[in-house]
Amino acid sequence: MVASDIINLMIPPLKASDDAHKAMVWMEEFRCNHLPVIENNHLLGFISEGIILEGNDIEKKLSDFKLVGKQCIVSRDSHFYDILRIAGDHKLQLVAVIDEEGEYEGVIAVQDIMTSFAQSAAVQTPGGILIISLALIDYSLAEISRLIEENNAKILSSIVVEDPLDNRKIKLTIKINQLDLTRIVATLERFEYKIIGRYQEDKKDFEDKDRIDMLMRYLNI
Repeated sequence: MVASDIINLMIPPLKASDDAHKAMVWMEEFRCNHLPVIENNHLLGFISEGIILEGNDIEKKLSDFKLVGKQCIVSRDSHFYDILRIAGDHKLQLVAVIDEEGEYEGVIAVQDIMTSFAQSAAVQTPGGILIISLALIDYSLAEISRLIEENNAKILSSIVVEDPLDNRKIKLTIKINQLDLTRIVATLERFEYKIIGRYQEDKKDFEDKDRIDMLMRYLNI
């Protein structure tokens, strides 16, 4: 999933010549905390209700405000991991997409990324989730994958985050295409991997979900 696939065409940009009143109306209409402001098809930054209220002038042109997130941009082929990183760095829920010439093409909403990710096979496929704590120097997804595959299972997805209490450690979250994790946990612990979280999904939950989905399709809801 790359940026060009998830541009939200329903969120329009404001122009630098627009006034603060229009920005407030649009933010309410499109239910956005921020909106992009462009001039000559180039991003100037993002305006927010807070910025407008600080300016204390509803008739003021957007070009006269101190906008934020001018560098909150990605290219068309940026992966959604990079998009989330940029959004997090700028603490914004929108990220602007630009083309090779640096011209504005649209925005991506973080919520849209999460929705798309939730529909992916890695999330929808039944399975179990393990969280492993280990030293960064000892991290090898290939080795962990080998141990899991020895138990006739596969890793569907993995996420690595730094341990907030020790920057020499990481927390590895993996989803596995197997509901019963007992043998896998035993194997990993035998090789001295520390399991700090274990979540086994109930197959019945997925069966119920399938029935509900079929009913919704039948009712055309």
